[in-house]
Amino acid sequence: MKLEHIESKFAAMGARLKVRAIPSRWQQGERHWLSPQDYAIDIQRDRHGEFFELRLPTHLAEVVDFSVLNVKPERQHLLLSARKLLDKPQTDRFLCGHDERHWFVAAVPGRVSNVADAMESLKPAEVQVAQAREGLNSRQRNRRRNAAFRRQGEWFFVPAPDLVVDPVRVLHNEPIRRGRGKPHLVQELSRVGGTKVYVCREFPNGLTEKEYQQYVRERPERARMGWRVMVRDAGVYARGTVRHSDHATITLPFWHRVLMNTETQTRTMANVAFLD
Repeated sequence: MKLEHIESKFAAMGARLKVRAIPSRWQQGERHWLSPQDYAIDIQRDRHGEFFELRLPTHLAEVVDFSVLNVKPERQHLLLSARKLLDKPQTDRFLCGHDERHWFVAAVPGRVSNVADAMESLKPAEVQVAQAREGLNSRQRNRRRNAAFRRQGEWFFVPAPDLVVDPVRVLHNEPIRRGRGKPHLVQELSRVGGTKVYVCREFPNGLTEKEYQQYVRERPERARMGWRVMVRDAGVYARGTVRHSDHATITLPFWHRVLMNTETQTRTMANVAFLD
């Protein structure tokens, strides 16, 4: 791996990259070596501020090739590739960059090769249709606010000005979240359809009614785990303020369709659900 080359690309967009090798360890009772299963890319913080951390198990050091496919210093974004040199080679792609107040890493679906395509690939189909309908150019499409949508982090809000919602179905100060992430708080929210799920710290993506009943039947003591009934994969609409500690508050003057980016369509994010 050309880690020095990668570090220089991160530096070009104003970021720091640290690589941390994770050694295997000996399990005496089982008489064998334990190794971490895969690499990880994360955002960490030290006394100098935030930095990107690449955690790489030692047994993968020779079989995973990291490279930067494209870097846009002026946007503070780059596209990172991780290619596993196995019997069946596979390549993961990550968009790394700065959004509002913090650095971020987003798993990117598809076989994109540059930052612009990666950003488009992270937009759900409804967002792409909306921006095409509005005739937005490439610069307008990358703004957090334009005629087609508002964006806050991984969430897109597409205008639905003609939507009429029964006041009885309006929830106030409702959280929307992806997996274990910090929730975005929506002043007014309404759901249409979806699947009822039971959520707790151990199951942040939720269990369906059938899964929950079977789980607590087999482990009655787990019924007291602080479960919360939520809705997964619903048609979700928001109005009013949307707040999050990592982002500037946005205000939606009328109803907007709520859509999450497409990270969940990637292999590396396959266990993350649309959960609000």
